[in-house]
Amino acid sequence: MANGEAGVKTSPRILSYGWGKMEIEGLGRGKDFKLWPGGGRPWDWSEYGTGHRAGVQPGDIEELIDSGCTTIILTTGRMRRLRVPREIVDQLEDRNIKAIVADTRKGISTYNEYVARGERVGGLFHSTC
Repeated sequence: MANGEAGVKTSPRILSYGWGKMEIEGLGRGKDFKLWPGGGRPWDWSEYGTGHRAGVQPGDIEELIDSGCTTIILTTGRMRRLRVPREIVDQLEDRNIKAIVADTRKGISTYNEYVARGERVGGLFHSTC
C-alpha cells in the first residue's frame, strides 16, 4: 500500500470488478472484500452471519471503524439485494463516520474517487447480486 502525506496509509484501489470477482491493489483477486486505509481482506459473510436478508452485521464494520476510516462505503450488490440495516448507518454516524450506501458499481466508483483524493475511506464490497 502506498502511504499518503505524513505517513498516513492510503486505502487500496479497486483495479477491476465483474460478476463474482474483484481485483484489489496489493491484495489480488477475490469475490467480496473489506477494505480500509492500509489494507483489506476477503469479506467472509459467515464470520458474523451476514446474508442478503439479514444484511450487513455490526461485526462486519468493526475492522473498518478500528482502522480509522472517516468514510465507509457499504455496497448492496450489483442488483441491490444485500440489505444495509439503518442501525448500521446510525452506528457509523454516531461515531462521526460518513456512511455511503450504494449499489456495487456506484460504490466502487465513489470509493476509488475517495482513494484518489487521499481520504481515509473503507468499505464492504459485494460483487454479485
